[in-house]
Amino acid sequence: MIEQYVVDLREVDETQVAVVGGKAAHLGALSRIEGIRVPAGFCVTTAAFRRIMAEAPSMDDRLDRLSRLKPDDREAIRTLSAEIRRIIEGTAVPGDLAAAITGALARPGERAAYAVRSSATAEDMPTASFAGQQDTYLNVMGPAAILEHVSRCWASLFTERAVTYRLRNGFDHRKVHMAVVVQRMVFPDAAGILFTADPVTGDRKVATVDAGFGLGEAMVSGLVTPDVYKVRDGEVVARAVAAKQRALHALPAGGTQEVAIDPRRQEQPALTDAQVVRLVRLGRRIEAHFARPQDIEWCLVDDDFQIVQSRPITTLFPIPAARDRENHVYLSVGHQQMMTDAMKPLGLSMWQLTAMTPMHEAGGRLFVDGTRMLASAAGRAGFLEMVGRSDPLTRDALETVLDRDDFVLASPDAGPGGPPPGGAPAPVETDPAVVTELVERSRASLAALRRDIRTKTGPALFDFLLKAFQEHKRVVSDPLSIKVIMAGMEATWWLNDRLREWLGETNAADTLTLSAPGNVTSEMGLALLDVADVIRPHPEVVAFLQGVQDDGFLDELPKFAGGTEARDAIEAYLDRYGMRCVGEIDITRWRWRERPSTLVPLILDHVRNFEPGAAERRFERGRQEARKKTQEVLERLRALPDGEEKAEETKRMIERVRTFIGYREYPKYGIISRYFVYKQALMEEAERLVRAKVLSEKEDVFYLTFQEFHDVVRSNQVDDELIQRRKDVFRSYEALTPPRVMTSDGEIITGAYRRDDVPAGALAGLPVSAGTVEGRARVILDMAQADLEPGDILVTVHTDPSWTPLFVAIAGLVTEVGGTMTHGAVIAREYGLPAVVSVVDATRLITDGQRIRVHGSDGYVELLP
Repeated sequence: MIEQYVVDLREVDETQVAVVGGKAAHLGALSRIEGIRVPAGFCVTTAAFRRIMAEAPSMDDRLDRLSRLKPDDREAIRTLSAEIRRIIEGTAVPGDLAAAITGALARPGERAAYAVRSSATAEDMPTASFAGQQDTYLNVMGPAAILEHVSRCWASLFTERAVTYRLRNGFDHRKVHMAVVVQRMVFPDAAGILFTADPVTGDRKVATVDAGFGLGEAMVSGLVTPDVYKVRDGEVVARAVAAKQRALHALPAGGTQEVAIDPRRQEQPALTDAQVVRLVRLGRRIEAHFARPQDIEWCLVDDDFQIVQSRPITTLFPIPAARDRENHVYLSVGHQQMMTDAMKPLGLSMWQLTAMTPMHEAGGRLFVDGTRMLASAAGRAGFLEMVGRSDPLTRDALETVLDRDDFVLASPDAGPGGPPPGGAPAPVETDPAVVTELVERSRASLAALRRDIRTKTGPALFDFLLKAFQEHKRVVSDPLSIKVIMAGMEATWWLNDRLREWLGETNAADTLTLSAPGNVTSEMGLALLDVADVIRPHPEVVAFLQGVQDDGFLDELPKFAGGTEARDAIEAYLDRYGMRCVGEIDITRWRWRERPSTLVPLILDHVRNFEPGAAERRFERGRQEARKKTQEVLERLRALPDGEEKAEETKRMIERVRTFIGYREYPKYGIISRYFVYKQALMEEAERLVRAKVLSEKEDVFYLTFQEFHDVVRSNQVDDELIQRRKDVFRSYEALTPPRVMTSDGEIITGAYRRDDVPAGALAGLPVSAGTVEGRARVILDMAQADLEPGDILVTVHTDPSWTPLFVAIAGLVTEVGGTMTHGAVIAREYGLPAVVSVVDATRLITDGQRIRVHGSDGYVELLP
């Protein structure tokens, strides 16, 4: 087969990325859009690059070495990538290839200038733009210079930044190839970038134009501050004209030069409003063609816009799909569940199938539509109050939307989502037997699930699970369970509000609920201390555990003195809590029972940092502190006017909160217990598909929805390309930060703390567990990497129940996500840990090892020198 080394840009489109790379494919597509002008040019195809790589000496060995590096091996990447670039640039371009390239240039004798630009096959993708990773050269003149810069573009596939980007995003160096675009040079009066969606807020209805004089490369490289225009509905709604002191101009002999702009011209706008609106209109046409928001590079020549590049904006958070054109407001489920990581398709669909409220997927996360509650005058106040108690930032974001004139909510009568019928639930009697009954109901339902699912395989399993999900919902929505949860929460709020009013006490319930009985999550943390007590007396076991590398270690333990007892203690812990893990609402996450080695570092920390009997002492200490606080509060109340009445009412509320607040954690425990039963059955089906050679590996089913998995089991056929696409998309979603609140226009509303009681330089947050503590901050993003010492303060993005075993080893807690009744806050109060949550960017603003002071009663964190 004769390789085609050069192809005209007008002959390519998005289907030929493998031949011409992302940039050239987009340029070819752009040239076909009516009304869009693209400078003429051609593309040196990936066939030319592959030929050069084949002729370059010892390249296979170097690529092997490069592939084995980790993204953090910076010095090794720098050295090896520079070596590869030198080899590529030093490899002579074969005569026939050179002739094909130079033959596509302008006619002999014509002194034409060109832009020579890299176009990689993994560039300008919907999930990874690779923006700025390869090189561009402007105003290149003459055949020899063109060939030289084509070689430089080939080599730029191996810049340090490009190699690191591929390593971080899972791209195989051997499967990414480089084409090169050679275009006629445009000498613009002005140039810049057009974003067809606001890159800061995400609003798809607002376009942003950056504009400056001369070549646009000056802005891309950060040389100048551009004029910035915002356009909505065909009108410039905001502009900021910068003092543009420098510009980049082309030189007559080739190359570019930075020049000073005449002072009289510096503060003149680079574009008129009419030109900006016209440019955005062109951008909307391009956006419509590619069916997603675009990052567009443009040039203005004699009042005519030419487009030199368009790529997807990959940093925008996707918008949940809506069935209508009404305005919608979406709230993050992950922020409420303390798990904002991206979820795989099977995890998303399973949560949707078992959730009590309709949930919408976007960016690998789930959202609920709060539009109807906000649009209803009757339900709005209660909804905002409920949201505000959980997370003030979310409430402030919602109020920001409500205060605006340009975002009209749909009528509350337009569909479901209003207040639940029937009014407030009837009160429940303060009786521990009620909690006992609920726990027994949940256990009985779980036992029936385990019994009945054993005989189900193939399509029958999926039919069974759909019925099991209905029982799942029945258990979760048990009216008595909801009454008990609300009773505990309302008693907490009552105590905090009344004791602040009557005694000036802040967050008094934090102490009054210490060591409340029946909290399955706090018991889980203390139980791991008991496991450490079993292991601590046996040095051979401790030494063995320090070297554990895999999950088969439990079978090895009996070989050591005390190993049988250690194994039995760990197994007993896993029998009760092995269904838990980090990010447990995603069924695709590996549970502790599946990956027991996850617990080993925590157990060893407990062996090192605690004395025997620590769990019992900690619980008893909390119980005594709560009792002492109760006596103190009641005595102070009795000294007030109407004190006896206030004290009796408070006593009833303390009894109520201590009876019910522990149950707050049990429904989640029950849900995750059921999830593990579902998962075990589903993974057996996945293993059968692997044995039947339908799947390459059982984890591939994580990238299918529940219904798609069902279809594969029925047909014994799977779409391998779909699974690979889903894997690529999931990687891109992992890099996104989900918003608390977003609109159907894609606008992210962040919310703010409206407070004047936070010291300068301190980080504001939500106070969820009283007390003040000073210590060393440990910024931990992965629980498995925790290395804590007594007195440390844990700083992380979010914590779910699986983080509880860490709580016994810390002195305080700071998170970026959370509310007063989310799991981390509840357990922090149970353990008496000062805690502040919803601290924006805490893991970025607090340095690991830095000393901080956590004000758990007042809701802020001081950064100490």
